[in-house]
Amino acid sequence: MNIIQQFIAACLMAFVGIAAAQEAAPVNVGDKLPPNVRTLLIQEMQAVLTASQTILEGIVKGQHELVAEKAEGIHNSFILKQKMTPEDRKALMAAVPSAFVQQDRAFHKLSADLAVAARAEDQAQERALFGQMVEACIVCHSRYAGGRFSGLKNSE
Repeated sequence: MNIIQQFIAACLMAFVGIAAAQEAAPVNVGDKLPPNVRTLLIQEMQAVLTASQTILEGIVKGQHELVAEKAEGIHNSFILKQKMTPEDRKALMAAVPSAFVQQDRAFHKLSADLAVAARAEDQAQERALFGQMVEACIVCHSRYAGGRFSGLKNSE
């Protein structure tokens, strides 16, 4: 794995802690989840990581349609929307702070915006939005998965 892939991996895998709480102390959200929901979130984060690696490659190669396709896939929440039961959703919502849910929605909105920018072939906007997505990953990971990513500090 090269340095860029390692950086993206560190940013995206922590999304397992999905969210952005307003409390000062980091929370390990994954520890509060039932095992099946935690597994789904890990699968989701791995899918986001894979898509993000492809997005980065697409951005640097000017492959706008590929960027749009993968960004739209992130927006559509690959695994969670397909496999989560209503009971799983209740367990997730009970385990995470409301700010986490807000940050998750904002992250998925950024990915939708990235798809739009890519279809418009707006390279500057693609880079800016992808950078914001990476920052959102770091913030979320530092707040909600500090135990998994001890090198990240709470950025607020």
